[in-house]
Amino acid sequence: MKLKHGIVVCVALAGLLAGCGSSDSDDTTTSSAAADAPDTSSLSCPTDAPAADTKPQWSIDGETGKLEMAGSTDSAGPLIKVTKPFTVAKTTVQTLTAGTGPEVSDTATVTVCYTGVNGRDGKVFDSAYERGEPTSFGVAGVVAGFGKALVGQKVGSTVGVAIIPADGYPEGQPGAGIEKGDTIVFAIKILAAQ
Repeated sequence: MKLKHGIVVCVALAGLLAGCGSSDSDDTTTSSAAADAPDTSSLSCPTDAPAADTKPQWSIDGETGKLEMAGSTDSAGPLIKVTKPFTVAKTTVQTLTAGTGPEVSDTATVTVCYTGVNGRDGKVFDSAYERGEPTSFGVAGVVAGFGKALVGQKVGSTVGVAIIPADGYPEGQPGAGIEKGDTIVFAIKILAAQ
C-alpha cells in the first residue's frame, strides 16, 4: 500500500511541477537548482486533522457545489470541505491568513505545505500535510493556477485557491485521479521563498 501511495504522490507532484523532468538538463542546471532551493531541513507540515469546531475562513459558491476552507495552524492541517461536484468559472485565490515575510515573486523558489482536492469527487489527490514534509519548487514550474495563488503573497501566508481546468490540468492527470474538466482546490501554507 505504501508503494502505491508513493507512486500517486510522485505522479501528482510531477503534474504540479509542470516542465520538470526534461531529459535535456545537465549537471550544472541540477546543481544550480539545488543551490537555489531554500534549506527546509527544519521545516515540517502538521499532520493532525483540524479540530472538529474549526470554522471556515473562506466559503465560495461555485458554478456547481460549494467550497469551505480554513488554513492550517502550527498544529493541524487545513480544513477543506467540498460540496461536490464543485466547479468554478474562473480561478479564484483567497488569502486566509496574511504572512509578514518577503513577497513571493514569479521567479522565486518556494517551500510550501499544501493539500490538493478534486472538486469533482472531493477526494485529496496530493498532500504535503499527510506526508508531514514540505515541498520546494520554482514558482515558474507549477501549473498556472497554483502560481497565481503564490505570486504576490508573503512568506507565512496561508492561501486557498480554486483552479479552473485551463489553469490546472486541462487534459486531466489520470495518475492522480484528475479527469479532463475537473476543478481542483488547494490549501497552501508558504513557509519560505528565495
